[in-house]
Amino acid sequence: RISALTLLVFMLIQPVVGYVSDRIGRRPVLIAFGVLGTLGTVPVLTARVIDQTATLTPPQSSALEAKLAAIEQKTGAQVVVLMVPTTLPEDIASYAQRVGAQWKIGRKDVGDGLLLTVAKNDRAVEIHVAKTLQGAVPDILASRIIREQITPAFQAGDFAGGLNRAHFVPQAGKVGG
Repeated sequence: RISALTLLVFMLIQPVVGYVSDRIGRRPVLIAFGVLGTLGTVPVLTARVIDQTATLTPPQSSALEAKLAAIEQKTGAQVVVLMVPTTLPEDIASYAQRVGAQWKIGRKDVGDGLLLTVAKNDRAVEIHVAKTLQGAVPDILASRIIREQITPAFQAGDFAGGLNRAHFVPQAGKVGG
């Protein structure tokens, strides 16, 4: 859904985009010009597992929902999984940040929320943690979980398995509640 005005502006600046992308790479240019389009909407938080891609079967979604509820019961930390087709025109980290800010996952007085965002068509995964969990689930651990546990299962077509293998729970349990 590109508006006529956006298309016209892009056609006018296309020579500049080509020149700049040759100099600094395409990704920064696409992000910079992404503001010309509209950002993806943030879905309403209705459950611990929101699958807008219809990838998970109802039993898989229910099982993951139960697992996340058990995590919250045991540790107090709230974990939400969001699967969207794409986050474009913004990158997944920016989208996850925006979703997290709007949803305010975690207890208000503790700030112990974790958002696992999957942009299926973009082949991108992001683990976004609230401030209190940043010590328990630092960026390096989140990256390792994605790289070693989630991505191999996703590459094999096992999305439910990849989401279930994400073992950030023991670290989240360090947060008091």
